[in-house]
Amino acid sequence: MELNDNKEKLREYRERAKALVAQMTLEEKVEQTLYQSPAIERLGVKKYNWWNEALHGVARAGTATVFPQAIGMAATFDEELLEKVGDAVSTEARAKFNMQQRGKDSDIYKGLTFWSPNVNIFRDPRWGRGHETFGEDPYLTSRLGVRYVQGLQGHDENYLKAAACAKHFAVHSGPESLRHEFDAVATKQDMRETYLPAFQACVQEGHVEAVMGAYNRTNGVPCCGSHELLIDILRKEWGFEGHVTSDCWAIRDFFEGHKVTSNAQESVAMAMANGCDLNCGTLFTYLVQAVQEGLVEESRIDEAVINLFTSRMKLGVFDQKEDNPYDRIPYSVVDSREMRAFNREVSTKSIVLLKNENHTLPLDKKKLKTIGVIGPNADSRKALVGNYEGTASRYVTVLEGIQDYVGDDVRVMYSMGCHLYKDRMTELAAEANDRGAEVRGICEESDVIIAVMGMDATLEGEEGDTSNEYGGGDKPDLRLPGIQHDILRIAKEYGKPVILIVLCGSATALTWEQEHLDAIVQGWYPGAQGGKAIADILFGEANPQGKLPVTFYKTTEELPDFEDYSMKGRTYRYMTQEALYPFGYGLSYTDFAYSNVAFAGTPDVKNGVEIRFTVKNTGAVDGTETVQAYIKAKRENAPNAQLKGIKKVDLKAGEEKTLTISLPSKAFQLFNEDGIAEYAAEGYEISIGGSQPDARSCALMGRSTQILEMK
Repeated sequence: MELNDNKEKLREYRERAKALVAQMTLEEKVEQTLYQSPAIERLGVKKYNWWNEALHGVARAGTATVFPQAIGMAATFDEELLEKVGDAVSTEARAKFNMQQRGKDSDIYKGLTFWSPNVNIFRDPRWGRGHETFGEDPYLTSRLGVRYVQGLQGHDENYLKAAACAKHFAVHSGPESLRHEFDAVATKQDMRETYLPAFQACVQEGHVEAVMGAYNRTNGVPCCGSHELLIDILRKEWGFEGHVTSDCWAIRDFFEGHKVTSNAQESVAMAMANGCDLNCGTLFTYLVQAVQEGLVEESRIDEAVINLFTSRMKLGVFDQKEDNPYDRIPYSVVDSREMRAFNREVSTKSIVLLKNENHTLPLDKKKLKTIGVIGPNADSRKALVGNYEGTASRYVTVLEGIQDYVGDDVRVMYSMGCHLYKDRMTELAAEANDRGAEVRGICEESDVIIAVMGMDATLEGEEGDTSNEYGGGDKPDLRLPGIQHDILRIAKEYGKPVILIVLCGSATALTWEQEHLDAIVQGWYPGAQGGKAIADILFGEANPQGKLPVTFYKTTEELPDFEDYSMKGRTYRYMTQEALYPFGYGLSYTDFAYSNVAFAGTPDVKNGVEIRFTVKNTGAVDGTETVQAYIKAKRENAPNAQLKGIKKVDLKAGEEKTLTISLPSKAFQLFNEDGIAEYAAEGYEISIGGSQPDARSCALMGRSTQILEMK
């Protein structure tokens, strides 16, 4: 049993909140709708700051475990692991909160309301904040989002461990530079097929405590003041009972950016009247004036403050310490040996092997005398962490991970090679590529060359939150920045094996690299233990199991217009061209074979379908297979085969297991132009395997998926 199942306790909290709010003046109530909520000493209410972040660890408040960025965790395709990560994060969150409360520290980033996860769809690979998400697929995002929420919020029957927040509701994915004025126009079909499912799952399955509105407009209306989104869909259709917060200073955009209102009073009235309870910002102070002018009912403010205090009641901050088990979590759990070991495990599972020509990997250090490590991300801490990060007590870069692993047995030679995005390392250098000679010297001396390229959060990130050279945090294209590609060409000239490790949070156009390099590893932003995890993969201490949560395209030019929110031509579900690396793709050091794939019982789309199959590890090393089930409706103009089921299975070399995957009736639903769910009378194809069923995936994997036909 958990709190969300304890209806009596939930009613008690709401009644206590009502009684408390009934004693407040209008001015006091309005002050409680601000993210910096002041104390009301006469009522025993402490001050509280609602703003905290936990995208991949407790952020911005001192030492904490820095897990891989969200997009990297998405590559695990492992919902159980995501709940364990959420649980670890909330354990550290409670430990830090308990410590901070003893020190009477209630400042920003010190509360228990975490504005995570980001369950927006990574619609376009140029979007700078895409690495905060779980990728481009609604099903994967839903499964991982729900389990991360459950990990954060816990399973106690009386209290929330922490309060999670699904953001940014509902249609939000760039451009960053336009977000304060942009209107994201989406059809009803795209809303229901793509943009809403993860939020719905977080609300109805995960019972997420909070939802954050987006900066932009959706279909003409600012998301933080949208009656359709916040009341009709969120409250009435989905039954959401938590609180809604604005994005930070988003309500100011109503009149300054979107120009749908004339002033602050009209803006706060629009947001409050249409379901926004909490203001990340200060504009809600105008609510007193808005009530006096008849722009919003005071009863609606009562409702908002009751929602907010109910959340605080659920967290147990108004109860005696001995009543709440989470109050007993000691600070010693933060950044503990166990947390670091778990972080390394998560990082290792997130890494995706994209190419491994002639079994270049894993490396055998006994056969190596000198390893050349080059590239601007090889010894970069920034390239480990992404954004919305905490502070680790130790960061292990890729260079350090390799050095630690080989010790004194193998010489490791290093050159940064080039700047992350400039054409020279030294501003006074007369010519570009001023480390080229050093790279050549290292390549000549080395038995194998490991090039660590990519980006960091200064090049792809949030508008206003980056020191980036790129406008607003979005990427201008999909190429490796600066002269990184030139350095790779130099390395290739020497006839040695060249292994490319890409540390970034989004799809990169690696067309030349796929054709010419020996091995390619996608490391994402792998967290503070990332260097150890990547070394584990490089030297075979771990077998790669990550799968791509996004499509890697061949060129920037094939992408639709960035500002077009139609899903036509976007992501693996709607694209018509061949991908460089498809969604769901990732290699292993072993191989897997499927057999006996069949329906368990009579298939019926309206009652769900169960499929039984056997998976065998046919290789020489232990490994983990990510079984993926895709459904393709045979209807004309239907989406491509869509991911609808995942099963992770550990198999020792030569071992086989018989498994089942259940596909509920909703997995077979399509949405028409009116956003109404329906079934395809023409039938379906169900694919079971380690990838998508498309030709490119099967060619890269060296094996096809198994197809079942359904009428």
